[in-house]
Amino acid sequence: MKTNRVLLALITATLAKQVFAGMRQSFQADKAKGVHARYQWELSGPNGGQWWIDVNDGTFKMGRGKIDNPSVTFITTDNDWVAMSNGKLKGTWAFMTGRLKVRGSQSVARKLDEIFP
Repeated sequence: MKTNRVLLALITATLAKQVFAGMRQSFQADKAKGVHARYQWELSGPNGGQWWIDVNDGTFKMGRGKIDNPSVTFITTDNDWVAMSNGKLKGTWAFMTGRLKVRGSQSVARKLDEIFP
């Protein structure tokens, strides 16, 4: 049983990093024109951590850690973030059931799906 938990932890850690790496590839510069937004993720769990994305008029920067003055902060578990990112958990359902907390501008939060489909 312990082996399964360790394996799941390794997969989740890899997947969380892959989700953010995949976001780099899916960036839509045309959808980000005129957008100035700072996104922060706070992921709890054994493979949690903090990530950020700074969108600035058609460009973006991404990193680990905290960003100053985020427009939106997403708070969830590492497993739920991976599940939302691969379509196994709907973000709306996660939000409505308390598994996802969103602090800041809801309209900026919704824009993320257009910028990083």
